[in-house]
Amino acid sequence: MIEQLRFWAIIILLAFGLFFTFVSAVGVIRLPDIYARAHTASQTDTLGAGLALAAVALALGWDSMTIYAVLLLFFVFITNPTAAHAIARSAAESGIVPLTDETEVDVEPDPSTPDEGDSQ
Repeated sequence: MIEQLRFWAIIILLAFGLFFTFVSAVGVIRLPDIYARAHTASQTDTLGAGLALAAVALALGWDSMTIYAVLLLFFVFITNPTAAHAIARSAAESGIVPLTDETEVDVEPDPSTPDEGDSQ
């Protein structure tokens, strides 16, 4: 009974870890600017890796390798948000403006469509 409960807890932790890691990957691809991308990479990726490492620690049981998994989990929780903060701060110091509703986006015109003022 306990082994079956442990097995399903590992499966659930891994499933949620994979889900949040997938959400992080989609967020990094789809979000418009570096600030939003750094936010999703730090938040959801940390949670996804944390859940996956918790599943690994639970799967290993009371073993010496479990200590390494827990230390790695602690390291990920410290370094991921710190790295995202460093990236966002570097972008801000470089003068990169976050995209908001008031921000104008420079979009290149499509060369295959004629301009409205062109008459042929």
